Parts: sequence; C-alpha cells; structure tokens
Amino acid sequence: MALFKKRTVGKPGEWFYCLEHKKVEEGPECPAKDRFGPYTSRQEAQHAMETAQERNLEWENDPKWHDRQGPDEDASG
Repeated sequence: MALFKKRTVGKPGEWFYCLEHKKVEEGPECPAKDRFGPYTSRQEAQHAMETAQERNLEWENDPKWHDRQGPDEDASG
C-alpha cells in the first residue's frame, strides 16, 4: 500500500470537466481517463459535453470517415 498519494499536477488557470463527478475542476483533480480538458476558462469547461456532442456529430457526418462500405452494402452501391 502506498503511503503517499501521487497528486495530479496542473497549472493555475487550467480548467477540466470531470466525467466521473460531472463537475468543473480548476487544475486536474481526477485521473486523466475521467476528464476532458484542459480548457482556458471555467465557462469553456462547463460546456465540455456539448462541445464533445457537436464534434461527434461533425465526425459522424464527415464523408472522410465513411469511406468504407458497411456489411449491408454491396460493391454496386
């Protein structure tokens, strides 16, 4: 058992959105696997989920990501 917990290091003024606790943090408080960021402002971090959703929609509709045929499509189109 570790005697000292390794503190996640962050810079003042960096903001993160914790996916586990669903809250904004100044400096990384939670592990990297559980957070989005860093963001330059608290407001930007508050909208992290909306930003991710918008980017996902853009990627899903980007023709460069759909250059392979799916299993239900045949070669004739």
